[in-house]
Amino acid sequence: MPSTKPLSINRRTLLAGAAATTALAATSSAAQDTIVSAKPDMAGKSVLITGCSSGFGRLGAEHYARLGAKVFATMRGLPRPEADELKALAKRDGLDIHVLEIDVTDDAQVTAGVAEAERINGGALDILVNNAGVGITGPVEVQDMEATKLAFDTNVLGYHRLVRAVLPGMRAKKSGQIFMISSQLGRVIVPGGGHYSATKFAVEALGEQLAYELVPHNIEVTIIQPGGYPTDVWKNRNAYNIALKTRAKDIHTSGYPEMVARMGTEDGSGRSADPMDVPNAIAEIASMPPGTRPLRRAVHPGGKPQLPINETSARVQVGWLGETPYGPWIKAVHNT
Repeated sequence: MPSTKPLSINRRTLLAGAAATTALAATSSAAQDTIVSAKPDMAGKSVLITGCSSGFGRLGAEHYARLGAKVFATMRGLPRPEADELKALAKRDGLDIHVLEIDVTDDAQVTAGVAEAERINGGALDILVNNAGVGITGPVEVQDMEATKLAFDTNVLGYHRLVRAVLPGMRAKKSGQIFMISSQLGRVIVPGGGHYSATKFAVEALGEQLAYELVPHNIEVTIIQPGGYPTDVWKNRNAYNIALKTRAKDIHTSGYPEMVARMGTEDGSGRSADPMDVPNAIAEIASMPPGTRPLRRAVHPGGKPQLPINETSARVQVGWLGETPYGPWIKAVHNT
């Protein structure tokens, strides 16, 4: 049952109260799927991104820096060629990019990496982009404990580690923005997806809970829900899948011959959407006035099956808790 203890509120609640007569469904849909018209400007913002060796993280690091941000591009396993290439690009084009080592599964590296970013920045970070992740597909029964622990440690606990590391600084300065890279598969499920949906469903819940709890601190959370894009995720997924198949036992694989046969063979072919859609969406949202940023943004030029689920979820949350002591937090997040 919701607590009856009064909760403190702040200016975001006042912004939300002014919009209380707006229809929730329309507001929610617009927030999730409308492209921001203002030109993105990230000048003066500091941004830490995980998983910058390729994909959304690598593209985002360059994009935000070109928009004026001070970027802390993190990746595991330094030194590595991807880090050297990014450093060379930054030097050549005069971009404010700092490459740091963070393996999101390593507590000590997360703590040290965030501390170093804050030291270079001269204070708390403005934006965290929780992006690093892995995909291991195949039937749930085939997922052994090694694969299962890796998926959750990276995709869920990794996000949690970064959030805990940046929040003390953000709370102290009473501002900040956290982006959680989820997926369409954080709301809908495809058979044979391994634990990917399970981890992304967890990211959705973690992000939404954080959004409510951080309202009093003027820190906002946006969950990005991409569809499928042609990035290195397919190559990396195949490597994990092949390793899993190699050690899998017939007692588990024999029940799913077609699904198991596909493991390690996906190449992302047929996917032509521009991966820059995700960094563009993040930059647009980061440039919006505080208190107006959406909780979720579906990103893909194709179908977005998660939208009606997002809208229903928002309506239920406001209907369930909107008139309780948690109401100001809930309404502030959903802009109602």
